[in-house]
Amino acid sequence: MSPVATQLQRAVVLHGPKDLRLEERSFWPPQYNHAQVAVRSTGLCGSDLHYYLEGRNGDFALQAPLVLGHESAGVITAVGPGVKNLVPGQRVAIEAGIMCKECNYCQAGRYNLCKGMRFASSAKTFPHLDGTLQDRMNHPAHVIHPLPDSCSFEQAALAEPLSVLIHAARRANLASGQRVIVFGVGTIGILACALANAYGASRVVAIDINQARLDFAKSHGFASQTHCLPMVEKAKTAEEQLRRAKDNISTALSRFNEPEGFDLVFECTGAEPCIQMSIHAAIAGGKVMLIGMGSRNVMLPLSAAALREVDILGSFRYANTYPEALKLLGSGKLRNIEKLITHRIPLEDTARAFELLARGKDEDGNMVIKIVIGPS
Repeated sequence: MSPVATQLQRAVVLHGPKDLRLEERSFWPPQYNHAQVAVRSTGLCGSDLHYYLEGRNGDFALQAPLVLGHESAGVITAVGPGVKNLVPGQRVAIEAGIMCKECNYCQAGRYNLCKGMRFASSAKTFPHLDGTLQDRMNHPAHVIHPLPDSCSFEQAALAEPLSVLIHAARRANLASGQRVIVFGVGTIGILACALANAYGASRVVAIDINQARLDFAKSHGFASQTHCLPMVEKAKTAEEQLRRAKDNISTALSRFNEPEGFDLVFECTGAEPCIQMSIHAAIAGGKVMLIGMGSRNVMLPLSAAALREVDILGSFRYANTYPEALKLLGSGKLRNIEKLITHRIPLEDTARAFELLARGKDEDGNMVIKIVIGPS
């Protein structure tokens, strides 16, 4: 049998903090139950940025060169043996996590909690599984999702962060008519606002420390009202911090004319003061959904939650969300969602893209929210 001819493609490979290299790598035909995707769009994520700046994301440190990127869409170029649901030329979104499909969590439909999960672009497992910042990648067919005709590649790149919110909304039972408050208006916070509106929330407001981002959220209809928190020195004691958190959210609730609080709180910052405020921001019997990942250990005003029956819920990644995410993105119900993508940069300039994301502004002073990497 003659050997398969080696073909080369480009990949952006992280070797260490700020050591990002454009390399040529071999690529191979897809194996059994896998498909090959020519990547057309990849959104850069906060976790990608941590790896770029620090060579790690929390506890997960780079142990070998790694291709980043996990918010992606593209076109099927080849399918391996056994693949029945995909054909070359088909437009698809790539779900980055590969679950074991055998453990109790997977069997129960909660594969986001699978202990054997391998996630493209994450250093949690070793050998690492490369992400999507490359021309082509082979990936299991069962986590590749066809795009609706009305969903663009760029929109489909938002399916991954939107899935985080859909999963959180399911856990919190987000329903029509609820009043929702969102802490943090980065990509995840904006998507939380957009999803709440699409689900029929009666009111959506947002809180942040960045007035420009709040103005963006309000001007594009993601939030009906916003509040900018004051920038102050760090509290000297835990008691002072808890008191300050309660005072700050009381001021915001008064400004929103909701002194009793909101039905549902999406906490998208991971910052300790905001997590503390979020408990006071919920109405008695309301819910706080913790989405942001930041502070590892947090002091909470638990009595303020327990005595008012405020449910505090956690959310990790997503499971069984991609079909709904892609349908929503192609439906037009997430009004102005394309405005989230502020910059489009070719693969060979990915290092510059990360520097822009780190600064939060481009060379002309324009705000950077979501950057999408595409082919040249």
